[in-house]
Amino acid sequence: MADEPKPACPWSEELLQLSKSGLLRTMPVINGIPGPKVTVNGREVLNFSSNNYLGMAGHPAVVEAQGMTAARCGAGASASRLISGNSEAHRELEAFIADWKGTEAALVFGSGYQANVGVLSALAGREDLIVSDELNHASIIDGCRLSRAKVAVYPHLDLNRVEDLLKDDGYRRKILVTETVFSMDGDCAAMKELADICSRWGAVLMVDEAHATGVLGPRGQGLAADRGLVPEIQMGTLGKAVGVCGAYVAGSRALIDLLINRARSLIYTTASAPAIQGGALAALKMVASEEGDARRARLKENVRIFADLLKSEGIASASGTHIVPVRIGESFAAMRVSAECLERGVFAHGIRYPTVPEGTARLRFTLNSELTEQDLKTAVNALKEAIAICSIP
Repeated sequence: MADEPKPACPWSEELLQLSKSGLLRTMPVINGIPGPKVTVNGREVLNFSSNNYLGMAGHPAVVEAQGMTAARCGAGASASRLISGNSEAHRELEAFIADWKGTEAALVFGSGYQANVGVLSALAGREDLIVSDELNHASIIDGCRLSRAKVAVYPHLDLNRVEDLLKDDGYRRKILVTETVFSMDGDCAAMKELADICSRWGAVLMVDEAHATGVLGPRGQGLAADRGLVPEIQMGTLGKAVGVCGAYVAGSRALIDLLINRARSLIYTTASAPAIQGGALAALKMVASEEGDARRARLKENVRIFADLLKSEGIASASGTHIVPVRIGESFAAMRVSAECLERGVFAHGIRYPTVPEGTARLRFTLNSELTEQDLKTAVNALKEAIAICSIP
């Protein structure tokens, strides 16, 4: 009897469609200590694709602290934080964060994704309203969905629409959630205006400071602190400017205690390793110090220089922060420009749908304090040549 044909792999057609649409993703292999230069697929290049904004990920003191904590506490936490995974290193880090953020308490999560999903699904339910910016991060979107609350999405930065939505009564709780510095465009939320709207209509303000933590505000406390605000719910990450991994939520003692009891992404997962907390604490202490001030000043100067260089070459970008998007438009074209930049020694990754809306694919240049002026000039020259080769208007 002849062999029957084997059924096709159920995932192959989906992968083929992604490829045809220019949306198939692969993972580059990165080697070396994170810094202004890294090795991508075996080749050393300038790194404009990292969120290591202050150079903490490769700082010798951070690496040493992480290693020393590992030697003292072992390789992993071995259980969830509510069982036996809650180490003294976690408690020390949370105490420092609460003091640094000016809140009663703080709670560390394994990632920013876990923090946003955990907070929103813990604090909101069917009786509640969440009002969310249309360009908020995927973790916020997923947290909104999991909460089962009514979710109202407003056009990006549209304060009038925010007010209209929050006027709606009949909810147990209303939460307005926004990034402070938006991850793909580098623009900033109008924090004071949003805080005033929330105050008028009895809403809780939740801010995602992932890309502002360490970079903006006094001692790197974030954009809200820069505007003189202390929102009820403050989330930030430890894997960007802080250079390690994980995230925190800072707020009242009651908020943190409720999250400990209800945030499923905290309760039902193994705690992050104590070594991570040790490294993050060492990094945060530097971020909040005069050394952090100096690194922020260098980053700010790099932002200015890079913007001037782009403008001088007629390359459009309107960010004003350390996240600098250069829109290309079509996904295939964006990835071609990215590949041409890489050929010229500049790693600036292409960003496509669904991370950004269709038709707005871009190269997302992320700057850090360790890049030199010559590095910035090299990047802009590479980008200019890549755009010309790819015939991008």
